[in-house]
Amino acid sequence: MPSIGTTDANDNPYEGLYGGDATHWAFGTAFADPLAGVVGPTGREAAVPDGVQARDLATYAVMLADDALVMSQRIAEWCSNAPDLEEDVALSNVALDLLGQARLLYTRAAAVDPDGVPPLPEGSPAPPEDAFAFFRDAAGFRNVHLTEVENGDFADAVVRILVFATWRLALTERLSESTDPILAAVAAKAVKELTYHRDYAGRWVVTLAGGTEESRRRVLAAWDRVWPLRPELGATHPVEERLARAGAGVDPADVDASVDDVLRQVWDAAGMEEQGHRPATGPQGRDGRHTDALVPLLADMQSVARAHPSGRW
Repeated sequence: MPSIGTTDANDNPYEGLYGGDATHWAFGTAFADPLAGVVGPTGREAAVPDGVQARDLATYAVMLADDALVMSQRIAEWCSNAPDLEEDVALSNVALDLLGQARLLYTRAAAVDPDGVPPLPEGSPAPPEDAFAFFRDAAGFRNVHLTEVENGDFADAVVRILVFATWRLALTERLSESTDPILAAVAAKAVKELTYHRDYAGRWVVTLAGGTEESRRRVLAAWDRVWPLRPELGATHPVEERLARAGAGVDPADVDASVDDVLRQVWDAAGMEEQGHRPATGPQGRDGRHTDALVPLLADMQSVARAHPSGRW
């Protein structure tokens, strides 16, 4: 990974998928062609699989990218605030993994549907993934609510990471067989990262549940706060349904049972009672309807890019 502040004119966000040096830094990497060399000089990197609409493919990539970006921002808020240095580093690495996934997915969306890239301020040198990250308002984001709610204590953090990583891992395992070669490659890379995220959080949930009376109380309270957000993860948006039917995406309803199976194993190991499945109600994040927590999160995340749109970093 390059050090903070370095730039490379040949920097390529997809290079890490094919044996190169993958970078997690999004804003100001100064690469000219983010898709160059992904699948060779034939131009197939911008191709859309048969039976798939370019706008649908781009929207689907943005949905997955928004989940990763917003979750990354929330987890990054633990930097210097975790219980100890080891967990500080671990959580920061989880956040960086998700940021890297978001960058790849935004770049894919821009390649197949350039007209869908949010407009940049005049004079901004930012690449397409920065346009998605820094120059959309909350209504333009398509992330699920689980990723955006405010941080609680450390028990909240590990329970939320466990639920999110278990769900996203189930999706990416299937997405690695996508008919879209770029989505398949991004997913294959993400599987290893998300496996670590899931296992890291799962170990902590079991540890807290089996620790002191106070740690068990806190992890049980965290489950109660996170669980109402769980049903949205299994809800299917029309874009997801169309992509899944064409073989390019994954219908989240198809992995819902397997996600609960994994979570049930954690409950059993932690000696906790299984949570009941609650039906999803109200507006969904995939439709651009969000909780009140997203607006201040974006204001913090986007402040530097919006204040200095022509800046180079």
